[in-house]
Amino acid sequence: MAPQNDNGDTGFSALEFKGDIAHLNLADGSPPITGYSFGAPTSCRGEVVFNTGMVGYPEALTDPSYRGQILVLTFPLIGNYGVPDTSLVDAYGLPKFFESRNIHIAGLVVSSYSWEHSHWAAHKSLAAWLKEHGIPGIYGVDTRALTMKIRDAGAMLGSIVVNPAQSPPEELFADPNKRNLVAEVSTKTVTTYGADNKTSIIAFDCGMKFNIIRYFVDVHKVKLTVVPFDYDLEANPAKIEWDGLFLSNGPGDPEMCPQTIQSIKYALALDPPRPIFGICLGNQLLTLAAGGSTYKMKYGNRGMNQPCIDLRTGRCYITPQNHGFAVDSKSLPKNWKPLFINANDLTNEGIVHTDKPFFSVQFHPEASGGPLDTAFLFDKFVGHVRNIKQPLVLQDGLAYEKKLYKKVLLVGSGGLSIGQAGEFDYSGSQCIKALKEEGIEVILINPNIATVQTSTEKTDEIPCADKVYFLPIRPQVVMDIIEKEKPDGIIVSMGGQTALNVGVELWNAGLLQKAGVEVLGTQIPAIEATEDREIFSQKLAEIGESIALSYSANSIEEAIVAANKIGYPVLVRAAFALGGLGSGFADDDKELKDLAAKAFSASSQILIDQDLRGWKELEYEVVRDSSDNCITVCNMENFDPLGVHTGDSIVVAPSQTLTNSEYFMLRKTALKVVRHLGIVGECNIQYALNPVSEQYCIIEVNARLSRSSALASKATGYPLAYVATKLSLGKDLVSIRNSVTKTTTACFEPSLDYCVLKMPRWDLKKFNRVSNKLGSSMLSVGEVMSIGRSFEEVIQKACRMVNPALDGLEGIDSGLTDDDMPLDEQLSTPTDTRLFAVQRALEEGYGVDRVHDLTKIDKWFLSKLQNIASMRNACKKCGDVGKLFADNGTDRMRSLKIAGFSDRQIASYTNLLPLQAGEAQVRALRKSLGVIPCVKQIDTLAAEFPANTNYLYMTYSGDHDDIPASAYSPIIETVEGGADTSLTPNSKAFKTRLRSASVSEKRHNELTEKQERGVVVLGCGAYCIGSSVEFDWCAVSAVRQLRRDGFKSIIINYNPETVSTDYDESDRLYFEEMSLERVMDIYEREGAAGVVVSVGGQIPNNLAGPLAASGAHILGTGARDIERAEDRRQFSDMLDDLGLKQPAWSVLKSKDEAVEFSNRVGFPVLVRPSFVLSGAAMRVASDETQLRNFLGLAADIADDKPVVVTKFILGAKEIEFDGVANNGKILNYAIGEHLENAGVHSGDATVILPAQKLYVGTIRQIKKYGAAIARGLNITGPFNIQFMATGNDVMVIECNLRASRTFPFVSKTLHANFISLATRAMCGLPVTPYNISLLDIDYVCVKAPMFSFTRLRGADPTLGVEMASTGEVACFGDDVYEAFIQSLLATGFKLPNKGASILLSIASDPFRLEFAKSAITLAKLGFKLCGTPGTVKYFKDHHQLDIKQVAKPVDADDNESCPDTGFPSSLNEIKEGDVELVINISEGTTRKDEITSGYLIRRAAVDFGVSLITNVKCAVWLVDSLERGFDNFKAKSISDFYSLHKY
Repeated sequence: MAPQNDNGDTGFSALEFKGDIAHLNLADGSPPITGYSFGAPTSCRGEVVFNTGMVGYPEALTDPSYRGQILVLTFPLIGNYGVPDTSLVDAYGLPKFFESRNIHIAGLVVSSYSWEHSHWAAHKSLAAWLKEHGIPGIYGVDTRALTMKIRDAGAMLGSIVVNPAQSPPEELFADPNKRNLVAEVSTKTVTTYGADNKTSIIAFDCGMKFNIIRYFVDVHKVKLTVVPFDYDLEANPAKIEWDGLFLSNGPGDPEMCPQTIQSIKYALALDPPRPIFGICLGNQLLTLAAGGSTYKMKYGNRGMNQPCIDLRTGRCYITPQNHGFAVDSKSLPKNWKPLFINANDLTNEGIVHTDKPFFSVQFHPEASGGPLDTAFLFDKFVGHVRNIKQPLVLQDGLAYEKKLYKKVLLVGSGGLSIGQAGEFDYSGSQCIKALKEEGIEVILINPNIATVQTSTEKTDEIPCADKVYFLPIRPQVVMDIIEKEKPDGIIVSMGGQTALNVGVELWNAGLLQKAGVEVLGTQIPAIEATEDREIFSQKLAEIGESIALSYSANSIEEAIVAANKIGYPVLVRAAFALGGLGSGFADDDKELKDLAAKAFSASSQILIDQDLRGWKELEYEVVRDSSDNCITVCNMENFDPLGVHTGDSIVVAPSQTLTNSEYFMLRKTALKVVRHLGIVGECNIQYALNPVSEQYCIIEVNARLSRSSALASKATGYPLAYVATKLSLGKDLVSIRNSVTKTTTACFEPSLDYCVLKMPRWDLKKFNRVSNKLGSSMLSVGEVMSIGRSFEEVIQKACRMVNPALDGLEGIDSGLTDDDMPLDEQLSTPTDTRLFAVQRALEEGYGVDRVHDLTKIDKWFLSKLQNIASMRNACKKCGDVGKLFADNGTDRMRSLKIAGFSDRQIASYTNLLPLQAGEAQVRALRKSLGVIPCVKQIDTLAAEFPANTNYLYMTYSGDHDDIPASAYSPIIETVEGGADTSLTPNSKAFKTRLRSASVSEKRHNELTEKQERGVVVLGCGAYCIGSSVEFDWCAVSAVRQLRRDGFKSIIINYNPETVSTDYDESDRLYFEEMSLERVMDIYEREGAAGVVVSVGGQIPNNLAGPLAASGAHILGTGARDIERAEDRRQFSDMLDDLGLKQPAWSVLKSKDEAVEFSNRVGFPVLVRPSFVLSGAAMRVASDETQLRNFLGLAADIADDKPVVVTKFILGAKEIEFDGVANNGKILNYAIGEHLENAGVHSGDATVILPAQKLYVGTIRQIKKYGAAIARGLNITGPFNIQFMATGNDVMVIECNLRASRTFPFVSKTLHANFISLATRAMCGLPVTPYNISLLDIDYVCVKAPMFSFTRLRGADPTLGVEMASTGEVACFGDDVYEAFIQSLLATGFKLPNKGASILLSIASDPFRLEFAKSAITLAKLGFKLCGTPGTVKYFKDHHQLDIKQVAKPVDADDNESCPDTGFPSSLNEIKEGDVELVINISEGTTRKDEITSGYLIRRAAVDFGVSLITNVKCAVWLVDSLERGFDNFKAKSISDFYSLHKY
């Protein structure tokens, strides 16, 4: 655990572990485990046991059943919420928050202790409480390794010795089980509680928890008389009248209680019989009294998530337990039967008499800590006592009513957008896998061609959909597929809001019912109950729960009335909207009107909610089957308080600041709500929790797989989508296996022995006018997930994952805080960079309290950030690596690494420059100190059961690996000198290097060894604009090919939305950062044969050079060649040497030189840095002023790389060339044609494949250029070249020596997986090119971009060289126009209805001329045309078109008719819904008023849900498609098109 220091101390103390040295000794003879003391400075002896609960340490420590035991808590972060006031008592004089008056454990063992705690009910720290009771605690222990040892060897004796050098005890071990532990904890007197109650029950106290007393007296109004364990019931000296007998929990061996057993025997013999109920030890005592036997378990069952099956009903319940002995079911005498069994280890969990009211259970129905799912057993017992006839409990028979499904239609989510991203590719892929396991034919509709789920390459190991329809997800299209395929069932819960909305619409129209198609899983009425706010509120009221004050409104007037009822500020939201679309906070009527108008464009109903900003936001993922088994799989806590959309908040799993009471209160509510709503499958419930009380309200329930579901699946290892699919087919949770352990049931709640943190990734800086303020509408485009065993570790890891340019969580050094804005202001306003402002404030000495007051972020989280700041300041103050680690170097290095500091960070703090060399220096020092990370598994059950899982992460909070080391030593290649930029393909040095590389390749080409060593594949990292699901498809394709070829596949990725991070996909999954440090850690540890850097996009590609320089073997194209392609100057020199044309360019040395060059070649020019992704910092400059501004921006983004200025050629056609090469020779290629002219970023362009309108000469020239570049760069693997053509003149724009975003599009269109081929080539296997003849393909595929401008308020929805799209779709057609219009519809584009108004605003005569024929066609087709003045005049003068004139807007509020001309406002036409399509083509270079008014028109179209076209080529094609009647088409699957192949 990280050293902790909250006083801003910059001395070395911030790096030192607090507390005295302590040893944990084990009786198995192993060396003492060293840690640090945090409790009483004393020693103890006892039996070492573990508890897998994630909350409830005050309850556990005061549980008498732990008497004499040294307790190991598997959850690594302990002490977070302190300890409540021990002096507070309830109505019965019992301590209010505890289970007894004393701490009963002998000692406490934890991984990480929180010296700072935070909770409204906390009265003292855990350490202080332990000291008061004389109990030692030790932290800094690898508790996972210790748990595994106990699991394998059994509970063992141990001791904690504080300061072992000073005071070693005489005896290290003593067995507490030899003592009569029950006698130690039992009451010595007879006490009656609830004396005025009528029903009398006598309770034998064998170590009874106080919550049992409270439960009997408070809940069941029982007169409870508590007697000592050895009370003689037959003699009954106290003359107690009793109607029923209760046997409590307690510690130790039940056979040590002969007096209790004798009294039970007496009670059993009474006639008439009096009811008896036992818990825990009481279960064992009842068994012994009845004549059965018990035995000591290997390590016992302790925790809060033991699944127990009720043998009467088959229902499974999650139970809390704490026992080391168990009942032998086989020993039960006549008339006694097992009542419950453990679903995991099948041990006895309860017994029952067949005809008398005697029963007992091994678990704790009253919990505390833990769930109360079996509290009904108290009802049953008290009912027996009161002679109330108990209902017959039977199975419901549903298990025998399973319907068999032959064919199921799965509705996907379409293109990726903000709020609906790659998580639905993961959930859909899991769904397909689950359906195929059941032998069901799967029909998929999803136009997102970049996804894994739309792949059709079937193997035995990898199931795929049987038919895939790349079609718009619209009700009529889905019905067309249903009529054609005739499925039995439809799944609409795996495709986000898109699929759900379609399902609801079809159901309400009665079309699914009419077609005989059953909705699988949660039914539509239940879904509507969660989506419609009023129905949802009514449903919750029926079970005594409530949402925040909320009213629905169907008009702006109703919204104002609702807001004034609640009181400002209020949250405005659109109903039935995804990710908070169309939402925001309003402070007054005016703001409300503006927000409401926009929200109504997204939905017919809007919601006005109470403002709960500042409350904690929490989520639970809940799973329920049709037999009513119900579990919570994961709970999550937002780092940011309520007010920031959960998709834009840092999220931590499990929750860190909830007490047992809060955790299980919200869990109980979740189960109650989900059962009441009738959810079957998986859903997500979100809460707001008051930070200073237990007051809460429900925010919403998502009755489908959500973004959080993918995160929860990856965070816990529990495959939610897979399980939910099985449940939707009628299976029950008990019968499904845990897919990690393979032996235990899926009806369980995962225990985490690590911490997970999700951090969002934003791309807001790409858009002018878009505020970076965060609120109720989601803005992030991706997310990362980090795993570790300290909070400091996971948040620093996550920062590096989100932004590879960051070395960790930095404030001042991040460069992400605003020097011109007061720091207090940066803290009080949630933005995409507030985290770094928080860190800066702590680095500058603000302190936790001040930062909390400004941010309302919980102080526990802030105290962890303070630790990071203090440690950073200590390192910076020292400033010298030698001094820093001169004394106590190993501990200091370990403390920094446990707190998540990277080698590069430490190098920068200690002035080791340049940083890559400094990083290598720190790495070498760290290894010499013996500080290396260990590998841990995610096994869902905190090591309680063996799990042969490949789901891994690395951490420094531990000293034992969960998996064995590789049998092979790492391949570390000799690194040549620095990169020689003078190398050209014809130079002698270059050819020599190629020869030496090929010899080096032979050295590693022993195939069997290579296969056993395995290949590391670097995944895609966080989704962002420019790098999205297409790179996950590439990584998955590579991994699948490796496995087909017999290679061990090792994937590194940290994106929870991806299929590549599904542990079924690879042999080893490292959910880890893709930094040089961590990739080298994994590469060396695995002894891998090489690393593939070319399938995950730009992030892994940028690592090629550093990895090669560190000695890693890069598979495929060499690192130097990658640099030569990425570096503008080197690449351009090579093109010149090869005689290939390129636009004129210049390397930027100064702004004046760039201006001089631009004037020489003529404006416009393109300004761009090297090593970019998706056009980051690329700009087209139209004049000198723009150029000077843009140069400053580019230099800021990449100051250590050259910036290039290139002549920008207007009116050129852009062409994509995707290829696979082997040793410089092209194997296969595809040529795609952009519909838009060059100047639109290739990621935003509409791409047509096969190309339809290229000259034969152009194609020939492109092939020739591609072959020359492949040879020149000696390419092995995937590559992409972008060309531009004017006429037959071809020029090279750029070359990427990696897979591009078009690879899945190309592969699926041509029915040939380019990545599979490239993977074989990179591994040195024999490769045979696919037989592709573009002339023989009788269909066309068109890829269209998917934008999220509706969410990006203020962004100008135009296309340029900077990429703006968040996703893509592609559709097939027999004709290019058919494919085009389908792909446009698949992006969510709405075609104008016949006779609707279309607004034309076209900025320049050349564009007007190009669109003229189309304008005439629109008029002929019956559309009403209106236009802005210049456009109207042009078409009237040149084409005699009668177009209604509208006024250009002056500002965003310009809704009135023009006072000068009387023409209506164009904005008003859009806002009132009179216009159904806006075609706005901006000139983009001159006339500021035209651009300003054009921006206002475009923005209004987006804000009010009106279809918008901003590119003249797309506008012309749309009109051509409408004219040809392609707005109507027949549903055809991809296999229907593939059958048209002639080869």
